Amino acid sequence: MTNYPKVFITDETLRDGLQIEREGVTLQEKLELLDMMVSAGLNRIVVGAFVNPKWSPQMADSLELVKRLKEKPGVSYFVLALNERGRLERLEYAPPLAIEPIHATHLHACPIFIQRNTNRTLEEQENSWQGAIEISKAQGLKEGGIGLSAGWGSNFSGEFTHATRMALLTKQYEAWQQQGIAVTRVDMADPMAWNTPTAVAQDINAIQKLFPSITDFRLHLHNARGLAMLSMYEAIRGLDHRHTLIADTSLGGIGGCPYCGNGQATGMIPTEDFVHLLDTLGISTGISLDGLIEASTRLSEILGRPLHSQVAINGGLPKGDRLYSEDVPAVFTFKEAQHFRLGPSVYEGNPKPWLKKLQKT
Repeated sequence: MTNYPKVFITDETLRDGLQIEREGVTLQEKLELLDMMVSAGLNRIVVGAFVNPKWSPQMADSLELVKRLKEKPGVSYFVLALNERGRLERLEYAPPLAIEPIHATHLHACPIFIQRNTNRTLEEQENSWQGAIEISKAQGLKEGGIGLSAGWGSNFSGEFTHATRMALLTKQYEAWQQQGIAVTRVDMADPMAWNTPTAVAQDINAIQKLFPSITDFRLHLHNARGLAMLSMYEAIRGLDHRHTLIADTSLGGIGGCPYCGNGQATGMIPTEDFVHLLDTLGISTGISLDGLIEASTRLSEILGRPLHSQVAINGGLPKGDRLYSEDVPAVFTFKEAQHFRLGPSVYEGNPKPWLKKLQKT
């Protein structure tokens, strides 16, 4: 028995993932991917965003996709909404859409990025960020959340300190407390991939000490510099059975904000790789790794390019009847490595020099 936290995956393939892709992924293809993800066992899926299609053209069919959703017990579908109009539209379609049970405040650390991403200034954010508290109080809610975006650093402003992150979170925490509402969740978003394992571990530890009422941690980590999985692992190690970790991931690790400066290269943690990590840690997910690999492979076909997942390329650790046959020849290419799912035809005719040596002796 482990002392790890409960871990839930929120898959962002259809939102953060596809928002960085050029137009061309059809509604039917999105529905096909969604069906494959649900069949694989994913039960928290962000299916799109109610935003201006002029700036996010791949999200233009989000409403039509929502209208075609098929409710399934235990599966929650979410949509990103950045303004009041989008939030009202989201409420109109709930269900099938799920609405988070608590409201959360949120602050950006980078003045340049908030302007590029939302066309707002930090001053405008300051004038509006307490709206979640006012709504929660009016609704008689007893819990709320705090959040931070780009807190680890920005491609435009540089690195932010641990002290800065804690100060921005403390400001929100105290505002909730003043209204008698307990803060039980913290959201940490990293659109420009400045997370490091050391910084995340330090923050997770500090948040538990500074804000003991927080039990739920949501991390939205991007992977432009290859550290997101390591950072998420440090978060898992820093929490225990009293906590819940909500990890945002995407099939094949696709994703990124068009305004962060790294485009498609930004990436996220591949859902299939993260599920494999959880499997090795003994953290149950109820998610089929084989199903995710097939969904990731289909996404790669739709986008017409290789994705960033190692597990989709090589498969999970082979066990039992999945151990490789001693008759597997030399394997060279990415396609040949797919013999774990495509069978021996992909490496047919490749050399087996060790067998020749055995015959000579």
